[in-house]
Amino acid sequence: MTMMQAFEWYVPDDHKHWKRLLDQIPQMKATGIDNIWIPPGCKASSPSGNGYDVYDLYDLGEFDQKGSKGTKWGTKDELLALVEKANEVGVGIYWDAVLNHKAAADHKEKCRAQEVDTDDRTKTISDPYEIDAWLGFDFPGRGEKYSKQKYHWYHFSGTDYNADNNKTAIYKILGDDTKGWAKSGDVDGEKGNYDYLMFADLDYSHAEVEKDVLDWGIWLSKQITLKGIRFDAVKHFSEDFLRKFITQMDKVHGEGWFFVGEFWKDELSDMSRYLERMGKKFSLFDAPLVYNFSKLSKTENADLRTVFDDTLVKTEPVNAVTLVMNHDTQPYQALEAPIEPFFKPLAYALILLRFDGYPCLFYGDVYGIKGEHPFPPSCGGALPNLVLARKLYAYGVQRDYFDYATCIGWVRYGTWDKPSGCAVVMSNAGPGEKRMHVGEMHAGEIWTDVLGWEKGEVKIEEDGFANFVCPGTSLSVWVNKDAEGREKFGKFDDDIYKE
Repeated sequence: MTMMQAFEWYVPDDHKHWKRLLDQIPQMKATGIDNIWIPPGCKASSPSGNGYDVYDLYDLGEFDQKGSKGTKWGTKDELLALVEKANEVGVGIYWDAVLNHKAAADHKEKCRAQEVDTDDRTKTISDPYEIDAWLGFDFPGRGEKYSKQKYHWYHFSGTDYNADNNKTAIYKILGDDTKGWAKSGDVDGEKGNYDYLMFADLDYSHAEVEKDVLDWGIWLSKQITLKGIRFDAVKHFSEDFLRKFITQMDKVHGEGWFFVGEFWKDELSDMSRYLERMGKKFSLFDAPLVYNFSKLSKTENADLRTVFDDTLVKTEPVNAVTLVMNHDTQPYQALEAPIEPFFKPLAYALILLRFDGYPCLFYGDVYGIKGEHPFPPSCGGALPNLVLARKLYAYGVQRDYFDYATCIGWVRYGTWDKPSGCAVVMSNAGPGEKRMHVGEMHAGEIWTDVLGWEKGEVKIEEDGFANFVCPGTSLSVWVNKDAEGREKFGKFDDDIYKE
């Protein structure tokens, strides 16, 4: 299986995203994209909000709230049309669930709070005092349809703004003896206790909060046919609640859901412990692998053989979602581990054409990035060809040729029903060459590079070996020139914004 994050941060704010994705679904499926992770479709703080500034979980673009009926991505009817088309062609939908916080409250409420140290949230830096904070959520446009629950100050554990003195800080909301940050071990221990991330932080120790969000999960799955959920910011909210949520979804709708969490951290041990606590019914994005890609791409003559050192895909391959970029790792921002453009094709080949991990494409690498600093599709537009190579040829036993620092390769031998196999060779220095074994059954065949970056031909010798080459700082994917599906390469249309 192959998944794609089907958005990027700077998708045009024209409310046509659901429509554009609908038109692309057949092409995605034909190329080898089996499931798409769509952006947060709940009403945000404004018509331009990407959904991580979530206002109302129960508004999927149906009610006139926060300046529009639809979300940035489109209306609920357009979302349902997208899902129907995806189901028709066999592409699964993964929902992006933002459950840590709420934004854009409808009114202010007074409550007692204490300021805490931004670098250690267990340390208070003020006496308790009354603040006036944006913590009242009435959802006037929706009323009580779908849920009667309204939110008040006591449903939150923290906030970041006091309207009384216009001060921005991290405020721990005070109440009864149970009020405070999530208990130690229930959220990540970074910054002492990483319960608070942004906006109005939901308090999952409050029974009404827990019930409303659990009810929302059931409601959502009845509104939309889903194959899975991507959970935003899982290291910031209750693990105990998340286990309840997952257990409930399995109980009500049957097992087989795919659940993946954003636990963005380069500490592999913390990620492995989290998976263990979640009972391995969960996956995480392989952030350490992205950091490795970044480091290798920025180091001259870096040792490619170390690419999988201390990564989730190496230690927990069944629970690792491998990726190269996502909406938080833009190439022009000093954020999480940007990767040099020349290395993108190598990185994608390393997640798409190998056995372990569940690879995730990034919309911005497939279709390009908009905004003030636009970027064209990465990999010279060849990323869809790598996906297609995965779909057609990346099967069977894998043999690695990781025997030289700046030039590595591997072979996939194929299976009885997918017999073609493939040979991959890449270099982060000068032109590369590997003598690799693809199998005696291929003796006499002529193999060529499906990417077209290496123009020559290779004849497989009687013993099943051949010398495979690649251009400098590039790669080649070698397959029998007469293999089934070779005529399908180079057909992907990445102009998603054409009228």
